[in-house]
Amino acid sequence: MVEHMRLTLDQPGDVLLISACDASQIVIGDRVLTSSLVLAAQTLHTDWDVARVSDVTLASLTPALSLEPEILLLGTGRQLVFPDHALFANLLQKGIGLEVMDTTAACRTYNILVADQRPVVAALIID
Repeated sequence: MVEHMRLTLDQPGDVLLISACDASQIVIGDRVLTSSLVLAAQTLHTDWDVARVSDVTLASLTPALSLEPEILLLGTGRQLVFPDHALFANLLQKGIGLEVMDTTAACRTYNILVADQRPVVAALIID
């Protein structure tokens, strides 16, 4: 049985929020997304070609980094899996904090940070 988590938050219409998510999909507005994506308050990249944490590199994060986040949330799929430690160091040198969590937790955290108008980008892996 798949449980859907419903996420709602009052926010201006021009901000992209996650309205629901589970292990196999993320709902943003009226779009149901079933593959990995990069999301910011006003930007959605649905063609992020990352299927697992081992695919995450500085180069693969280019769509996320181009949005100049202060905080980068990495949703690692159904389970929490940490990327290579060098990635943390590389991002820290760029002044970007990397927070790693399972994708469902990253979805919740993204909505909270966007509501606080924080410069956050979420790179979300959907397995």
